[in-house]
Amino acid sequence: MSMTWNDFQTRFQMIRDNKIFEVFVITIIILSSLMIGIRTYNLHPTFESILIILDYGVTLFFLMEIMIRMAAEDRLRDFFKKGWNVFDFTIVVISLIPLDDSQYALIARMLRLFRVMRLISFIPELRVLVTALITALPRMGYVALLMFIIFYLYAVIGNLLFAHINPVLWGDLGISLLTLFRVATFEDWTDVMYETMAVYKLSWMYYITFIFFSAFVFLNMMIGIVVDVLAEEHKKMEAEKMGVSLEEHESFETHINDEIKALHTKLDQLLAMQQQQNKP
Repeated sequence: MSMTWNDFQTRFQMIRDNKIFEVFVITIIILSSLMIGIRTYNLHPTFESILIILDYGVTLFFLMEIMIRMAAEDRLRDFFKKGWNVFDFTIVVISLIPLDDSQYALIARMLRLFRVMRLISFIPELRVLVTALITALPRMGYVALLMFIIFYLYAVIGNLLFAHINPVLWGDLGISLLTLFRVATFEDWTDVMYETMAVYKLSWMYYITFIFFSAFVFLNMMIGIVVDVLAEEHKKMEAEKMGVSLEEHESFETHINDEIKALHTKLDQLLAMQQQQNKP
């Protein structure tokens, strides 16, 4: 009995959705990353040759794996509708650059480093983290812009006040910005402050206010944005697992919360009635 393409496609889907196959792919990705790290050491030529052979084997496996995932889709274009599939496909194509070509060997070896990034596409939790980071970037951009304005103002003020004290740290705008970055990261910032305090005793106010803005206000704003977006992405992932839209998932959560509040209210009322009945 001859098998049709639909039969093959069903088998490909079973392989793609198999957890054992997924774990095996993740293991190969980790192995590939370790191979790249091992090759940074001085190795015996025989061992080097073995690693090259293993690299070709890993490349062939990745090619077969991506072809199975493409064949498992009902339509090929459905595969490329998902951003993570495009990401995996790009890395696999890049891995096809041969290592033995002296002209492209260095580039090929560097590009193979991106294989470890495929772990992100296979582990849902990592996908949520990366997606949240990418989603948060536009919001973080406005905070970064405001932060740059504060840095710029303080850098100009620092240049005007402290350039004659230490031109190495406050000689011009660029150097002043680097010095402020050093202060914001708490890298020996007290040495910078005490040097200027020897001339201007109240210059500590300059550093304290700057650290307040940069290390406390802006940092917490960045963290707040990331946490907020991460919570949204977790809700989306839960909605996908339930097979519903994000709006339906949020509506369901709201309904559950309302039911819980109503149960708490009824319980409080029952307890109050019981206490009244127990009074003499």
